[in-house]
Amino acid sequence: MEDNELILLLKQSDKDAFTALYKKYWRQVYNFSRLYLTGKDAAEEVVQEVFIKIWESRDFMRQEDNFKGLLFIITRNLIFNQHRKSLNEDFYKMTVISVMESSYDIEEEIEAKNLSDYIDLLINELPPRRREIFNLSRKENKSYKEIAELLHISEKTVENQISEALKYLRKNISMLALFL
Repeated sequence: MEDNELILLLKQSDKDAFTALYKKYWRQVYNFSRLYLTGKDAAEEVVQEVFIKIWESRDFMRQEDNFKGLLFIITRNLIFNQHRKSLNEDFYKMTVISVMESSYDIEEEIEAKNLSDYIDLLINELPPRRREIFNLSRKENKSYKEIAELLHISEKTVENQISEALKYLRKNISMLALFL
């Protein structure tokens, strides 16, 4: 079933449609969260919060919305809000609720696309082997063990390469976040 059909059902509080969207997108939300968050628990918590926001704001969704773009924006805002609160709670007041209450427009989708393109650019700047390992993990959802077997390297090497890639991405994305 297409996303727009699932959104229509979701607006009618259809739990099966919600479950289908969750199963289809939870891994992408999790992987994006891991770019910013160091712990698996924190990333899993963000995934849960994102889908709670989706359920709570289902009435505001439009069938023609780009669901993947909306997920990306909600995820980004939740993560940035966590970082901003830890830096200076009074300085940053942007919340996910304000995003959901305001109309979802093309500018936000373009912003999300630009950030996604920037992340892809950063990934392409990684050394070739690190980039290959990172893409197998994050884009093809392969486990460390599967990657190690596929590339004939140790799981520890895979873990180290992923860790280094994430450090590089976090550092560069954090610098960008300061200007947003």
